[in-house]
Amino acid sequence: MDDSTLQTPPTQSALRTLIAPSSSSSSQLNLSAEAASKHIDRLLNSSYHTGPSRTIYSDRFIPSRSGSNFALFDLVSPKASSTAEGREDTSSAYATLLRTALFGPEASGGVAFPATPDKRSTPSRNIFRYKSETRRSMHSLLPFGFDEAVQGVNHSPVKAPRKVPRSPYKVLDAPALQDDFYLNLVDWSSHNVLAVGLGNCVYLWNACSSKVTKLCDLGIDDSVCSVGWAQRGTHLAVGTSNGKVQIWDASRCKRVRTMEGHRLRVGALAWSSSLLSSGGRDKTIFQRDIRAQDDFVSKLSGHKSEVCGLKWSYDNRELASGGNDNRLFVWNQHSTQPVLKYCEHTAAVKAIAWSPHLHGLLASGGGTADRCIRFWNTTTNSHLSCMDTGSQVCNLVWSKNVNELVSTHGYSQNQIIVWRYPTMSKLATLTGHTYRVLYLAISPDGQTIVTGAGDETLRFWNVFPSPKSQNTDSEIGASFLGRTTIR
Repeated sequence: MDDSTLQTPPTQSALRTLIAPSSSSSSQLNLSAEAASKHIDRLLNSSYHTGPSRTIYSDRFIPSRSGSNFALFDLVSPKASSTAEGREDTSSAYATLLRTALFGPEASGGVAFPATPDKRSTPSRNIFRYKSETRRSMHSLLPFGFDEAVQGVNHSPVKAPRKVPRSPYKVLDAPALQDDFYLNLVDWSSHNVLAVGLGNCVYLWNACSSKVTKLCDLGIDDSVCSVGWAQRGTHLAVGTSNGKVQIWDASRCKRVRTMEGHRLRVGALAWSSSLLSSGGRDKTIFQRDIRAQDDFVSKLSGHKSEVCGLKWSYDNRELASGGNDNRLFVWNQHSTQPVLKYCEHTAAVKAIAWSPHLHGLLASGGGTADRCIRFWNTTTNSHLSCMDTGSQVCNLVWSKNVNELVSTHGYSQNQIIVWRYPTMSKLATLTGHTYRVLYLAISPDGQTIVTGAGDETLRFWNVFPSPKSQNTDSEIGASFLGRTTIR
């Protein structure tokens, strides 16, 4: 025999195979199958020992276990036990785990696996230390490639919810700000100037310089009921308790003209280019062209009670009006009767807002007995959805940058809510006012809102992202910058 040939002493089972009688061919086949099966088991079982003269190499990669932590699988290190029984138990458990990893749980033969150890009591390292631990994206764990188009699977990472500061970044004292649900005393111009009606006066607050200017004083026999900026931001309309509408040039602090028509107070104003709509307590709406000599060009009739909400659509084709008769009407540019009538609200409709994102999408909110925000499609004349807010809806405004809107509320929680449309999930609930939040306006950049209440304060909130950073987590404006007065 050649010296390089490895001689392995025969085992007892092998000896029994050699001396077995050859009387039956079937018994020989059975013994041969049994021997082959035990030979495979010896290859899988680490208790099979070879001679010390040479090392046998196999085609399977077995990692070095010198630095492994066998306690992770409740295994006993082979070096820790000198008995053959301990080594056989360890090898059997390892073989079971290996079969399961290669061929699935069905190959385990019903063998119970060791319990998963508590991570808090074990070292945070892998038992097979091929390389140092690295962070991997969830996409790398998918059974298909990241670039593959798999139907129903969203490859985009989960976006963290946007953070909305819970505190106003500025508070202005507004003495004599009336606590009247039917008035509209705050508006923000495209030139970043805030107009506020306080008692019988109108004040202008420049958001860039914080400069306060007194625009007008109506006298002791009159009071301000509504204010509304023209779209270009230079002219301001002022509705009075005597039923008149005044037009002021804010850049020169000069009154341009006074228009009559209403018999009672004018609580709602809305601009459409050079056309001004005014709604009053006398249940009527007047359309006024400030370029014409007449005080109004048409009169709209339909409401059975005070008109307290007016809003033109962004394309200036439709006018929505809400009244104390619980009605929401939609008019076109030339109609004198409403073209659409919605009667689902059960309280006064003051809160009205057109979506800047979808043509014909209109939102409206009801008063104390209603408490609902409803959505309408004026193109198809359909009621889309309804959300019960739990309290009086005073105002609504859409974000121009994202598909969200904000609502302000009165009885009984006096809160401000930021909603995501169309799911109507709440992004934030803002509190701070101690009276009904009756007034609301949005800045020209679409990021900031100002709210006013009967507690005689104006509060400024950063609620919407900028157009260029819609997913930002910035909390600019969350800090409190102090409290000043607007006059």
